[in-house]
Amino acid sequence: MANQLLSTVSYRDSLPEGYARPEHDRPRLADVRTDTNIPLIDLASPDRHRVIAEIDQACRTYGFFQVINHGISEELLEKVMAVGLEFFRLPPEEKAKLYSDEPSKKIRLSTSFNVRKETVHNWRDYLRLHCHPLEEFVPDWPSNPETFKEIISVYCREVRLLGLRLLGAISLGLGLEEVYVEKVLGEQEQHMAVNYYPRCPEPDLTYGLPKHTDPNALTILLMDPHVSGLQVLRDGAKWIAVDPRPNALVINLGDQLQALSNGAYKSVWHRAVVNEAHERLSVASFLCPCNSAVIGPAPKLVGDGEDPVYRSYTYDEYYKRFWSRNLDQEHCLELFRSQH
Repeated sequence: MANQLLSTVSYRDSLPEGYARPEHDRPRLADVRTDTNIPLIDLASPDRHRVIAEIDQACRTYGFFQVINHGISEELLEKVMAVGLEFFRLPPEEKAKLYSDEPSKKIRLSTSFNVRKETVHNWRDYLRLHCHPLEEFVPDWPSNPETFKEIISVYCREVRLLGLRLLGAISLGLGLEEVYVEKVLGEQEQHMAVNYYPRCPEPDLTYGLPKHTDPNALTILLMDPHVSGLQVLRDGAKWIAVDPRPNALVINLGDQLQALSNGAYKSVWHRAVVNEAHERLSVASFLCPCNSAVIGPAPKLVGDGEDPVYRSYTYDEYYKRFWSRNLDQEHCLELFRSQH
């Protein structure tokens, strides 16, 4: 029901029922560290071989990186953030028109992650949009705010071009043909989540999103420029905060690139935490294989006489398995390891 949306009600003193995590599953915000070595890659560098090498190293060690001079203008990034915030500030009756808790619905406003299935909720509202091909989906996008469709359409086109460019660099970093990954993934779908994290009275007790990996191929995240909230797991043990950098985008590797690389690249565990003093907005764009794409380690990356780390599967099979589980269960790719 639309009255579950956090963006329609203000909670000042304590969490409502159903949001507090058990003691063992809380963010322990005091233990989170910053990391000054998070890879920051300048895509405008004239030394393309160096850029590819930097992306390759980031994919092997961190599973994510930030990019600057990526070709998307500062003005457009600001417009996307502004219109996203404007959407979540619409009157409740306007937002109720788009509300759904059906995970398969391609355009929907919802809350938490999967309210039909989860036992503890997350401190997040989100607008989920399918974005490719644009002409198929834009007519059903929100028409209020009135600039929403135009601004988000332009951003989606530019993000897609950036994503395909990055997939080419990732292919080359793996020692494959530049078009290899893009070919395997097929005519990629593109989704977007505009995430809204309201101010939270007890941020130590809950998450915006608990730890998870992304089931897709590549995620391009536009962060709130003023409020930190993204955290990633390093070395399987410590959480580090990813602080916003002016005009930078965060690039997360998804599960499919870990599989295609035969485990050489890491699909990063990450989570979103919330804030007592400030609301926060982020815009995640997901490049996803087409459902019929057959994903498996690139043959060139499997040593002679060795078994691949993962078996081949269709993305449709993977995605259904991912959504049938809780978000923070073991890595979904573990279910697709080769049985040898």
